[in-house]
Amino acid sequence: MMKLLLPFILVGTGGFIGSILRYLMIIVFQDFSMIPFGTMISNIAGCFLIGIVTGLSVNIPLFSNETKLFLATGVCGGFTTLSSLIFELGLYYKEKEYFLASFYLIGTLFGATLAFFAGLKLVEFFE
Repeated sequence: MMKLLLPFILVGTGGFIGSILRYLMIIVFQDFSMIPFGTMISNIAGCFLIGIVTGLSVNIPLFSNETKLFLATGVCGGFTTLSSLIFELGLYYKEKEYFLASFYLIGTLFGATLAFFAGLKLVEFFE
């Protein structure tokens, strides 16, 4: 039973840690500018970290699957709002699947933007 629950515990614990770190970054940088530098720095730093995890996972089997779940999906996933996308793009890149990487990136950005504006319109509709 514990073997089945362990991945969820690792992702949840890592996500908790990453989310708290992101919130701290937002608090630290919120008064410096109109630009949300805390979120920007979290996204960029988290993607840098997930690049390291990906590189070490693919080239050097340094991390166990459990460690990758904790660090990549959990901590980086909670720390950023972008790390999962970048991680998956990195996997496509490593496999030289450039078309799939491009399709995934463009599709995600277009779909997310479209969904955002659809949500805005839905709220406007019910106002």
